[in-house]
Amino acid sequence: MGGNQTWITEVTLLGFQVDSALEFFLFGLFSLFYTLTLLGNGVILGLICLDSRLHTPMYFFLSHLAIIDISYASNNVPKMLANLTFLYLAFAHTECLILVVMSYDRYVAICHPLHYVITMSWRVCTVLAITSWVLSFLLALVHLVLFLRLPFCGPHEINHFFCEILSVLKLACADTWLNQVVIFLACVFILLGPLCLVLGSYARILAAILRIQSTEGRRKAFSTCSSHLCVVGLFFGSAIIMYMAPKSRHPEEQQKVLSLFYSLFNPMLNPLIYSLRSKEVKAAFRRVLWKDRLM
Repeated sequence: MGGNQTWITEVTLLGFQVDSALEFFLFGLFSLFYTLTLLGNGVILGLICLDSRLHTPMYFFLSHLAIIDISYASNNVPKMLANLTFLYLAFAHTECLILVVMSYDRYVAICHPLHYVITMSWRVCTVLAITSWVLSFLLALVHLVLFLRLPFCGPHEINHFFCEILSVLKLACADTWLNQVVIFLACVFILLGPLCLVLGSYARILAAILRIQSTEGRRKAFSTCSSHLCVVGLFFGSAIIMYMAPKSRHPEEQQKVLSLFYSLFNPMLNPLIYSLRSKEVKAAFRRVLWKDRLM
């Protein structure tokens, strides 16, 4: 530590450095997105809880995804650096693993339909869900412990709209090579690994679909999987570009835009592209509305 360095105990988030008119517009736009995130995922959770016909493994994992998206979007403007880093990373890791589990559920449903009830029993689903949450929080805890060992000194500004891990590391006035190595290994474990598992599952699913003789059966199978693939592509694509692709000429502005995809846009879009267009969810929504009218 040099004599001219000052330790800091708090930081300022610079956010998007734009003029006041555009800042007002972005405030309204992001508020709308956040409201839609809470509303869409809240509706999904409510329908799954209220309608017994949605008490299946697929919607069990979908309820976990909705909880993650609500929590993920709600923890991007925290006040404490350590808490944010831990929660933000934990929810991001959990979403990766839950998406993998959901792809496995679709693989079993399409490739081994006769064994689906036994393979995806409630005990198995519960174990998979708990394992995803526990592993994710433990991995986030590793990042947190490595952060706490670092001294942070000026400047006290983070050029981001939340305490994103790479932006926070720039404030450290010590060697961060260990943090960088752990971040890279975590990306391999939590991004590339799960993505390969998802692609492997869908390769087997595609082969099974092509063997289906009925056109209606193929259409239904493709419809079931297409929504999940959209969610996987948006989440993993933006995260891999963010953490594993070479930096551009404007890395900080690029990071802000990419962060919006996996922290705000994806949680808002997930219930729309994965759930609310599902015939089962639409039918459950109509049943709930009809029940309320009868009461």
